[in-house]
Amino acid sequence: MSLQDKVVVVTGGGTGIGLGIAGALWKSGCRVIITGRRKDKLIEAKQVLLTEKPVDQAAEGHFMTECCDVANRGQVEEVFGKIRGSHGQVDILVNCAGTNIVNRTMAEMTPEQWDEVLSINATGAYNCMHQVLPSMRKNKSGLIINVSSIAGKRALALGGIAYAASKFAMTALGTAVGNEVAADGVKITNVYPGEVNTPILEKRPVEVSDQQKSVMVQPEDIGKLVVAVAELPPRAHVPELIIKPTVQEYV
Repeated sequence: MSLQDKVVVVTGGGTGIGLGIAGALWKSGCRVIITGRRKDKLIEAKQVLLTEKPVDQAAEGHFMTECCDVANRGQVEEVFGKIRGSHGQVDILVNCAGTNIVNRTMAEMTPEQWDEVLSINATGAYNCMHQVLPSMRKNKSGLIINVSSIAGKRALALGGIAYAASKFAMTALGTAVGNEVAADGVKITNVYPGEVNTPILEKRPVEVSDQQKSVMVQPEDIGKLVVAVAELPPRAHVPELIIKPTVQEYV
């Protein structure tokens, strides 16, 4: 399926995996809107992607940025309302906004930190899906990519308790809603990355070396994977995908 002029929203698109996915979809001909909490990161991301693929005057408005905290339901409603006003239906939603904390054990973590991680990683995905699904179901087409984590299938200590719980919730959300909307022609794919070289590594309890980062999956690798899923014909659906570094165990 051609992705030319498909309207795509990538949450958390200013850095990391979100930026890698946004770039891959942008180069594939999509109209891309990236959202994030930090305006400076969105500006930097736009500059990078427009350098890689400049737009001519006729394509002005095909790449946009919007500040949005996915945990803030009012902001989400406002931003998606604006997107519908300027672009119409969202064809592809990529839920990539995510966070983690340094204090990852039950003993160290505070209730406020638990709330922060769950509100962004799990409720944030719900908030965005809630905005796009009515029109997708009405039009009998649409794709949602939920960027979960291997921590959403294996509750390992590396990710931490709150992060694993939030990603398990995201996994269940995508699977359950995907079953519900399949008859309407809407597809939901949960992607489970292993270790990826992104800024979230800065929140690891132990510093990650450059050598470790070099053998991790890179954001552009996941971008290529998402494009492959998005280009499938309407009859084909990929419910789940795991992508991890070759050197990382999967246990």
